[in-house]
Amino acid sequence: MPMSDRVRLILLSFLMLFVELALIRWAGSNVVYLSYFSNFILLGSFLGIGLGFLRAHAKVNLFPWSPVALAALVAFISFFPVKIDRSGSELIFFGEFTSTGLPPWITLPVIFLAVAAALTMIAEGVARTFAKFEPLEAYRLDILGSILGIAAFSLMSFLHAPPIAWGLVAALLFFLLGSVTTVLQAAAVTSLVFILAIESISPNDSWSPYYKVTTAPQPDGTYRVDVNGIPHQAISSTEVRRGGEPLYFLPYERAAGSDLENVLIVGAGNGTDVAIALEHGAEQVDAVEIDPRLQELGVELQPDRPYQDPRVEVHIDDGRAYLERTGEHYDMILFALPDSLTLVSGQSQLRLESFLFTEQALTEAKEHLAPGGVFAMYNYYRERWLVDRLATSLEKVYGHPPCLDVSGHGNFALMTISPDRAAVDCPAVWSAETAPVPAPVSDDYPFLYLRDRALPRIYMIAVGLILLVSLLLVRGVSGPFAGMRPYFDLFCMGAAFLLLETKSVVQFALLFGTTWFVNALVFGGILLSVLAAIEVARRFPIDNPVLLYAGLAVSLAIAYALPLDRLLVLPESIRFVVATLISFAPIFLANLIFAERFKDVGSSTIAFGANLLGAMVGGLLEYASLIVGYKALLIIVALLYALAFVTRPRTRAGTAPASVAAPI
Repeated sequence: MPMSDRVRLILLSFLMLFVELALIRWAGSNVVYLSYFSNFILLGSFLGIGLGFLRAHAKVNLFPWSPVALAALVAFISFFPVKIDRSGSELIFFGEFTSTGLPPWITLPVIFLAVAAALTMIAEGVARTFAKFEPLEAYRLDILGSILGIAAFSLMSFLHAPPIAWGLVAALLFFLLGSVTTVLQAAAVTSLVFILAIESISPNDSWSPYYKVTTAPQPDGTYRVDVNGIPHQAISSTEVRRGGEPLYFLPYERAAGSDLENVLIVGAGNGTDVAIALEHGAEQVDAVEIDPRLQELGVELQPDRPYQDPRVEVHIDDGRAYLERTGEHYDMILFALPDSLTLVSGQSQLRLESFLFTEQALTEAKEHLAPGGVFAMYNYYRERWLVDRLATSLEKVYGHPPCLDVSGHGNFALMTISPDRAAVDCPAVWSAETAPVPAPVSDDYPFLYLRDRALPRIYMIAVGLILLVSLLLVRGVSGPFAGMRPYFDLFCMGAAFLLLETKSVVQFALLFGTTWFVNALVFGGILLSVLAAIEVARRFPIDNPVLLYAGLAVSLAIAYALPLDRLLVLPESIRFVVATLISFAPIFLANLIFAERFKDVGSSTIAFGANLLGAMVGGLLEYASLIVGYKALLIIVALLYALAFVTRPRTRAGTAPASVAAPI
């Protein structure tokens, strides 16, 4: 029985978003740069999708060849994995000390172009079916498919599904959608599944919602745990750890006067730090770890079996979110190497632990100390300026400098402090060695590992090259840019909406945690808001767009004026309701504006392509947060919507001429 066009468009949109999410997730496990620059894949995806929609009426249909392009991309990443050199002074990355694989200036452009090519071909299949419907109905079906795509990918994250599961889903959809009709296409799909299967069946590899986790047995009976190819943790007994690095035990010596009735460990990992706390007499340990797979490895392999101890309560959660929720007070709070090796999402520069080290977070931790309680944090901080930034942050929060112990290679440092200075046995008080000391980071500017409020050179080069390549590709596919001029307002809306999405992701990460589950809920909520706006536009036409723009301006002003720290003090249920209204009201109104405009366009595919290319530019503008912070992104959003307002067609007839949609 032939597939209906409606079902086909939903499945095509499902495939497009699912492949984009899978590439962001999987590519970062093999090319470490992409763990920190996952928006690199996002930008390539938006460019490709935009180009695919511009090609909706082209004479040659590229969609049947999308399996070949995707298989080639996966093969390239599999055969040329890259590890990053973690040295540097502008921006700190936690990776290897030496780079491997092809030079990044070769690997990253190839991946960007390959992602754009694969998504161009998939999106062209979407666009050709998209064009068969009225614009608003096509947009509605596209969003329905996207909602199913993110739901399926979230379910696989929950199940810790390996890459073979993603490959099988994509392969099945390619077959259902008729893009496997030749020997070459069949070979490409088979190769795609085979490459991902090889990676998935490795006995030492497993997949968490954040990482590819590799557990390597060592000759001395310990285990090394790598995530995304980077050494991250070691699983060993406390006796082995004592001989290798005594600094792990120093917090308890510095807090010699504390009874340790109640201890909180953030970044509990495989449980080694928990075992050390128990060895030092902790009566109750709350172990907070964001990654469930790392905690499971501790249950399976940690020789001291700390997670089986009845004194230990495990919390799979974001450390900052746990501090906001708990009412407990602790004799010791320990931040035990809580450094992540990935970003929260594909469209922000936020790392999983970014909100854990802000001035507000350190203040929250202080408020959870019992009388005479001690706060401690340690890590391999790589650069002395990072040690000084964190130490001056603690000094600002507690009113006096912390105790500092430094050991070994890579600035492995322990900072210990308490509201009661007498509670810390301190042989060496911190004093700054960096001039000037970088300022503490905040919830609005949580970029701990960026030394100065500036765009690092590596980002400047990447942004410039992406813009140049994008201009050349769009010009080559669509011809003169004048063809998209009637949709300049939709282009601006795309850029603004991407920034709105980013602000929502970051805001919910602060209020409810940087976990993959919160992230999935936010994106699901955004898509449902878009769908709601479409349904309202279909049923209740609004002839005066000025009212919608005015409502959007008011909602943006409220979101800008309301301090997020006011929300953090609310009960979680009320906080969720308020945060949802503040975040999703602008998203709903923005999409109502888009839907009202989009339903009257002359060429839905050209218009939608322009909107998606605008979203790519919005992804580039997100880098401005590294200079101005996240709150100021709302000002850029307001300016972009103002530009969309003044450039919008003044009449319903103000749409593109039919010739714009001529074959490319």
